[in-house]
Amino acid sequence: MKGMIDRKVIEDLQKQISHLQGNVHSSQEHVSSLGLGQIESAFTDHIFPRGAVHELISNSSEAATCTSGFMSVIISKMMERSGYCLWISNTPRRSIYPPALMNFGIDPGKILFVDTAKPKDTLWAIEEALKCDALIAVVGELTELSFSDSRRLQLAVEKSHVTGFIHRFQPKTENAVACVTRWRITPIASDISNVPGMGFPRWRVQLLKARNGRPDNWQVQYSSLGFEYINQPVIVPQIITLKTG
Repeated sequence: MKGMIDRKVIEDLQKQISHLQGNVHSSQEHVSSLGLGQIESAFTDHIFPRGAVHELISNSSEAATCTSGFMSVIISKMMERSGYCLWISNTPRRSIYPPALMNFGIDPGKILFVDTAKPKDTLWAIEEALKCDALIAVVGELTELSFSDSRRLQLAVEKSHVTGFIHRFQPKTENAVACVTRWRITPIASDISNVPGMGFPRWRVQLLKARNGRPDNWQVQYSSLGFEYINQPVIVPQIITLKTG
């Protein structure tokens, strides 16, 4: 009997620690993975953290486009059965072309786009949206994010269980924030040997920080089959023999 009580206490403590680390899931999602493959293996229980805020940093327009694609893949998985998403941007910086969302399995009619005039309006709109438990996800595009502001966003999702994606374009500094993860997505060359046209998009996905996981990086290709992981090339050191005499 005492052993059963001890196990219950340990399980409760593990759940509390996981919650404090930002590994929060809604009652409908807490046992399900998103089917992202190796990326999810970097997190606790191989599940992408939901009910948390994720930070993504882009330092170029090309990287911003890749980042929008990466977020769209994850959001499409989260919205497979139902739900809506709010995409909030600071005019005119929105980095997504709405009809292109269909390439990632998202009905653009389920995304509400909000364009704000000032960065402070963007931040206010993001925080209010994250408090709305009728939403599945919120994307916020801005440049600067202070630690105190990020903490407010994280506190909001811990109550609503909405998943937030904060896409920072060319921030002055990559300062510490309260977000559960920090990502950097950059383009790599597509393989056009077996596909007509430009080929499928390929990205280097870097998980720079993970409060409830371990940092890692992957090379992925996105197609109608989802993420396909590209094997890293093996570099064989060249041995040079010097002859003397």
